[in-house]
Order: sequence, then C-alpha cells, then structure tokens
Amino acid sequence: MRLRVDKDSDAPYFRLDDSDIKESKKVKPGVILDFNAKGHVVGVEILNLRSQAPTECLQVLQFET
Repeated sequence: MRLRVDKDSDAPYFRLDDSDIKESKKVKPGVILDFNAKGHVVGVEILNLRSQAPTECLQVLQFET
C-alpha cells in the first residue's frame, strides 16, 4: 500500500495495489474510488481534505496493522 499526498490540491491518495485502474467513481463529494477489472477497490482519493477533517487530525498520520 502506498500513500501519496498532493499538497497543492490538498488530496491524499491511498493506492492499495498495482493492478490497472479500469474505472473511477465518485462515491460522495470529495471521495473517489478507483476499481480494477475485477471490481475491487485499488485506490482511494480524498479531495480538499482540510475542508473535510479537523486541523488537529491532519497533523499526525498513524498507521496501525
């Protein structure tokens, strides 16, 4: 899994695997899911993150397994 953050557009992108993206779908305002040929989610993009989350939540990224 990879995380890329585009600071100019304030959009983190979580890539779950390297399969080809066949379709992208806006599932709610500011949230786009990418799907592979089997219909599995392979990417998640959150647009304008600062407007969707409290500032204090954006200062630390925690990774849990």
